[in-house]
Amino acid sequence: MRDNEFGAFLRARREAITPAEVGLPTGPRRRTPGLRRAELATIAGISVEYLTRLEQGRDRHPSPEVLGAIVDALRLSAEEREQLWLILGLDKPTALCPRVAEPPGQAVRPSVQAILDRLEPGPALVINRVGDVLACTGGYRRLAGPLGVLDADPPNLLRYVFADDRARTAHPEWARIADGRANFLKHGFRSDDPHSAGLVAELTDAAGASFTSRFETPPVVLQRTGAERWVHPEVGELLLDFEIVELPDVDQRMIIYLPGDEATSAALDRLDGRQPGALRAVSG
Repeated sequence: MRDNEFGAFLRARREAITPAEVGLPTGPRRRTPGLRRAELATIAGISVEYLTRLEQGRDRHPSPEVLGAIVDALRLSAEEREQLWLILGLDKPTALCPRVAEPPGQAVRPSVQAILDRLEPGPALVINRVGDVLACTGGYRRLAGPLGVLDADPPNLLRYVFADDRARTAHPEWARIADGRANFLKHGFRSDDPHSAGLVAELTDAAGASFTSRFETPPVVLQRTGAERWVHPEVGELLLDFEIVELPDVDQRMIIYLPGDEATSAALDRLDGRQPGALRAVSG
C-alpha cells in the first residue's frame, strides 16, 4: 500500500457523499463537503477517534467487520470496491466479505437465460466466479465447441486456457488471453474459499509457471470490453469484440461476442448457416 492511500481514499469518498444520500438533514452552516467524520462514524458504528486514525494513516489494518461497515456506510459502487481491493492488496480481498464462501453458482436465473435466448445466434455465455460456463447460446457452441472449450464437465475458461494445449492454437494472442483469465480469477480469489483455492492448486499443478507467474502478480482493473483473435478450424481467423455485463448479485458475468470486422461477420454467418450480413461487424 502506498503512503496513506487507504486513508486518502476513505476521506475522498466521505467528502463525496451528501448527507441527503444517507438520510441525514442538510444544515445551513455546513463547512465540510459531504459527510462529517462524526456522521460517517455513527453510520458505520465506529468511534470518531478510530475513523480519524484510519484517515490519517495511523491505523491501516481495520478488521474485516469494521471495513465492511465502512464500505456499506460509504455506499461504494462495484468499481469503487474494486479500487479499494487494489489499494489494500492481495492480503485483504476477503475483508469486504468475511463470511464462509458459498459454492460458485452452477445455474442461471430464468431472466438471464431469456436474455441469452434473445441474443441468438450471436455468441454469448454466462460464467461464475471461477470461470465455469453455466449457459451459452447456440452461436457460442458453434464458435467454441470445435475448439474444445466446452469439452469438460463443467466447461471452464481457465482450465481450457491453461491446461488444454488446443487453447494456444485457438488463441493466436494466447499470452494476452491468459493474462486476462488469471486476472479474473485473482479478483474472485479468497484463500478461505476451497472452490477458488482448489482451482488455483489444480492450475498450478497442470500449467506451472505459465499460470503461477500471472496469478502471483497484483491484480489490475478488470477489462470489461476489448477484442480477441480466435482461429476456428472451419472458418479460419476471427476478430471478436466482446462486452462483459456483471451480474453482481449472483457473482456471475455475461460475455457477449460481436464480429470485429466484416470478414468475421461473414464467417460467423457461415457457422450459423445464415445469409451473409445477418451479424453486422462493429464499426469503429
